[in-house]
This record gives sequence, C-alpha cells and structure tokens, in this order.
Amino acid sequence: MSVMETLNTRRTYRRFAQKPVSQDVVDDMVEALRLSSCGANRQAVKLVVVQNPEMVKKVHPLVKWAAYLPPEQGAPKADEQPVMYLAVVQDSSIPGDLNTDTGIALANITLAAWAKGVGSCIMGAINKPALSELLGIAAPEKLAFMVALGYPTHAARVVPMTEKTGIKYYLDENGDYCVPKRSVEELARTV
Repeated sequence: MSVMETLNTRRTYRRFAQKPVSQDVVDDMVEALRLSSCGANRQAVKLVVVQNPEMVKKVHPLVKWAAYLPPEQGAPKADEQPVMYLAVVQDSSIPGDLNTDTGIALANITLAAWAKGVGSCIMGAINKPALSELLGIAAPEKLAFMVALGYPTHAARVVPMTEKTGIKYYLDENGDYCVPKRSVEELARTV
C-alpha cells in the first residue's frame, strides 16, 4: 500500500473483531512513537499499553464513542469492543509544545497500526481522572488521549462533504462509516 493509499484508508474504526492485536503490531506502534518528530527532540510523549483483557474491560466504561451518532449506532456492542487501548501520556516536566508533539505521535502510531490492518479510534472524550488512577498515571505525567485498537469489522471511507452532510460522519445502509471531507480546492491555494 502506498503512503497515499494508507492515508486514504486509515480512518477511525469503532467496531472490532474479538481477536488480540499481535505483538509485532504493538512493537511497531511503540517504535512509531519512538521515531516521531518532536520539537527540540524532547520526546515527552509516552504510552501505557493496555492489553490485559481485564484491564481493557475496566477502560471500556471510561471512554465515550462517536458523538455525532446515537449511542446505539456509535458505541460498540459487547462483541465489538476494542481488544486493546493505548494511553497517550505527556510528560509535563519536559518543556515545549506537547500538543503538537502528541498530534505527530498519534499520526505515527495509528498509521503503523493500520499498515498491519489494525484499526484505531483516537479518543479525547475520556474520563481522565478515573483512567489516570486506573493506569497509574501521575504528575508530572498527564493523560492526553486514549486510542482504541483492534481489527475492524466494518469499513470506513471518505466521501465528499456537501451542504447536506456537513462535517458529520454517518453510517451508510451497510453500517459502514462515511466521513465527509472538504475538497482540495477548499483546503489549499497556490500563490
């Protein structure tokens, strides 16, 4: 798969097969974080890998799904939930622009997973205090995002953004995700 094909198909996935993510994928995601560009090479973004099935079950109620969809459509059912999570942590004792570094790291991590067929959902609507306690994240580290992961059981595709769709993703008749995107002409101009 070319880089552009990977970027086109690496969408957010919210329903997963109940099959463990292979260790080589986990290793690739950690390596993708390690190789991420970051300001002044500070390397202040870290991960907590949540693979233990009991811990994964404890994380499930502490994250929220698909704000644009009704809960019965957006939240995975018991047999569709992620099989692992990554807690993306920022070390606030290291100065710099942690948000930019975190964004770059998230892109690298999710692309590394998708290169091996593992779908992801970057989650910001999370119970940070409860998750931090559960995962042993304490100052100066702070939880920034959770990433849900697994082998997707649905498709997701880019569709043109129209006045009717707006920016909100939606499910098609097959239950697959349609993600409206602005046109190239709306996003870039040459001077």
